[in-house]
Amino acid sequence: MLDCTDKHSRYFLRLISRHALLYSEMITTGALVYGDRDRFLSYSQQEHPLALQLGGSNVEDLTQCARLAEQWQYDEINLNVGCPSNRVQSGMIGACLMGHPELVADCIKGLVSCTDIAITVKCRIGIDNLDSYEYLHDFVGAVIAAGCQCLIIHARKALLSGLSPKQNREIPPLNYDYVYQLKKDFPDTEFIINGGITTLAQCTDHLKKVDGVMIGREAYQNPYLLAKVDHLIFGDDHPVASRLEILQQYYPYVENELAKGNRLKHMSKPLFGLFHGQPGAKAWRRYLSENAYKPEAGVETLEKAASFVCFPN
Repeated sequence: MLDCTDKHSRYFLRLISRHALLYSEMITTGALVYGDRDRFLSYSQQEHPLALQLGGSNVEDLTQCARLAEQWQYDEINLNVGCPSNRVQSGMIGACLMGHPELVADCIKGLVSCTDIAITVKCRIGIDNLDSYEYLHDFVGAVIAAGCQCLIIHARKALLSGLSPKQNREIPPLNYDYVYQLKKDFPDTEFIINGGITTLAQCTDHLKKVDGVMIGREAYQNPYLLAKVDHLIFGDDHPVASRLEILQQYYPYVENELAKGNRLKHMSKPLFGLFHGQPGAKAWRRYLSENAYKPEAGVETLEKAASFVCFPN
């Protein structure tokens, strides 16, 4: 979810669901060790519960980043062992690490030893020709033995050459049964399933066999999907705000960010799918595309865009 789940997106999503666990974009250890830490780690307190997703394989750098995550009071640290992008493979980041279970285990040991924050791993069910259930079982077993108590598993293997990241989210076939079997084989470990999940009905079906469900692109493209999550999944019957009410609740945040010198084009990115499937949604998206980037754009731009949407009486 690079360039998607930034702090603006997470703040907006939290207006829709009080309980869903939100994840940062994958942040490389180098960006935190050598870069602008405040830029990558800052967030609004309303975003909790919030996980920091790290990309890296150098144990010393990972432990340094874990201490930073503790200082910034993140609720979870997630090691990304699932990103198939060739941009990160050269740095031994992402899915290529599934070919090096001992290294991943060492990373987990280092993280667990330096912080009390929950340490989780996000991975695929395999890579390239390392795609048997036996290999996945042994990989997961090594990660658990190193101290990881929760794995988030995208139920597709990754092909590390020949496919783009987008194609790797679509072309390799889904195999949910592998994830279900892992839960049977490691019953004391928490397993969260990911990949191709687009409805809450699918979520409830998966939850009969695993401990949790991660929704990525669908929640970004159709964020109001989360409006019923608190009731259906978490048992919280608080009133559900309408799409327009959620947009209006976002206005103070936008005004505050504009006052800091940030541009509306950044805060508007997570809003494009808010009216997904509603009459006027296309006009809403078009107006934002044509106007949110302008230097003078502000809340009035969002109000104007919303005027193209047809709301029920």
